[in-house]
Amino acid sequence: MEEKLKQKESSCIKVVLFGPESTGKTTLSMKLAKHYKSFWVPEFAREYLQKKWDTEKKICQPEDLIPIAIGQMKLENQLAKQVDSVLICDTDLLETKVYSEVYYNGFCDPLLNKYALENIYDLYFLTYIDTQWEADDLRDKPHERETMFQAFQQALLTNKRPYVLLKGSENERLELAIKHIDVLLKKN
Repeated sequence: MEEKLKQKESSCIKVVLFGPESTGKTTLSMKLAKHYKSFWVPEFAREYLQKKWDTEKKICQPEDLIPIAIGQMKLENQLAKQVDSVLICDTDLLETKVYSEVYYNGFCDPLLNKYALENIYDLYFLTYIDTQWEADDLRDKPHERETMFQAFQQALLTNKRPYVLLKGSENERLELAIKHIDVLLKKN
C-alpha cells in the first residue's frame, strides 16, 4: 500500500493549489493548466466523496482518507509522466492531512502523515478566503473559513513548504501565480 502513496520521480515542476474549500483552487488550477498548455491533477476526494454522498448520503469518515490519498497519488503520478514543464495539482496529501486533523480531533493515519510530509512540490499557492462561498453537497464550514485558512497556513509554515499567498480577484490570483511559475520555469 505504501508504494501507492509515494510520489514517483518526474522531471516536471509541480505546484499545488492549497487551502480551504471554496477558495477558487479548481478554477485556478484549470486556468493555469490551460495557460501553460499542460495538465492539472483534479481533486480525487471530490469525485470519491460526491459518489459516496449520492449513493449513501454519508460524509467523509477517517477510513476514507487512505483510499482518497491513493487515488490522488495515482492521478498525480499518471499525469506527471506526461508533462515535462509544469504540473498543476489541485491538491496534495498535505491538504488531506490538514482536513483529517481538523475534522477528526488531530487524528491523521500514520501512512497518510508519512507521505504528506515526504512528497515534495516546488511551490504551493495558498488560496485566501476572500472569495465568495459556494455551497454544495460536500462543503460544510462556511462559518469557519478563517479557522480553516489558519490551519492550512500553519501546515505550510510548520513543514517549511515554499508558498505564495493568493488573494484578490480571479485575474489577480492568476497573474500572480503565472509570475511565480515563470520564475520556476526559468530556473529549471
